[in-house]
Amino acid sequence: MSDEFVSVPVAPASSPAPLRNAVTPLDAELSAQHRAFLAAATSENTRRTYRSAIKHFLAWGGVLPADEPTMIRYLLAFAASLNPRTLALRLTALSQWHLHQGFADPASTPTVRKTLAGITRTNGKPKKKAKALPLEDLERIVVQLANLETLKALRDNALLQIGFFGGLRRSELVAIEVSHIGLQTEGMTITLPRSKTDQMGEGIVKAIPYGDGACCPATALRNWLDVAGIASGPLFRPISKWGEVSAAALHEGSVNTILEQCARLAGLDYVPDLSSHSLRRGMATSAHRAGANFRDIKRQGGWRHDGTVQGYIEEAGRFEDNAAGTLLRSSQRHDREK
Repeated sequence: MSDEFVSVPVAPASSPAPLRNAVTPLDAELSAQHRAFLAAATSENTRRTYRSAIKHFLAWGGVLPADEPTMIRYLLAFAASLNPRTLALRLTALSQWHLHQGFADPASTPTVRKTLAGITRTNGKPKKKAKALPLEDLERIVVQLANLETLKALRDNALLQIGFFGGLRRSELVAIEVSHIGLQTEGMTITLPRSKTDQMGEGIVKAIPYGDGACCPATALRNWLDVAGIASGPLFRPISKWGEVSAAALHEGSVNTILEQCARLAGLDYVPDLSSHSLRRGMATSAHRAGANFRDIKRQGGWRHDGTVQGYIEEAGRFEDNAAGTLLRSSQRHDREK
């Protein structure tokens, strides 16, 4: 069994029939290779999410393989306490476990799916979205960090600027290594060996020009690498309270913490609404306000779907491109003409 799912006891009565022939060493080797390829087909983040979902089901008292009545009881047990989106994700994990192990899938039956749909219509809530970090507030953060002149401030400055202008996901940001960076006369390039929208590892190259204002990601990065003495390996690393730079990469969750700390330092009043996604969202909305076209915004953020980018653009122009605003301005003109 691959590490995609939690290893659990399987009910004997429902287990597949054993192979008739004895397993040879070659069979075992090929089987291990096959399991490795199956695991590689799913991202580590997804496998981690699936493992957590399976553990939750087992902790509740579920047994695998399960049946349809058990799936329904599981949904009913958490209908009032868990977000319907969380329940849907856990059903997906349970569905994948059964398919992966060769059992009938009880999590995708029409009755189970209709039960989930009813829970969603009854208890569904709007998804809380991270607030976009506008460019002017990033500039406030950058100025504050520059005044500190500490090793941590240098790292945080480079991390937030590259995350923002690169339109990077936090998983992409912490996975960058020195070898992925290219410095050219026009600016810097970042080669992402793999990302959420490039699971096959074809590679994505993002370009960030040099800046001559408060922000310049390439300069911030060079300052961090020079002072930290990093010549290879992970770009962004933990720093101990004694100022020692780790050899390991930052954890994904650290990006949220760093952004929150820096936002407080700059005196921003919406820190609870920020997350690492605020950097990507902020890049898209700020770029639209600055005049960037749809295609360039989509490419820089690496979004697959036009609808996602369109949503950010509509958010950026919520008050500017507004029918009510047009009417109010018209009303003001009429008042002046009277």
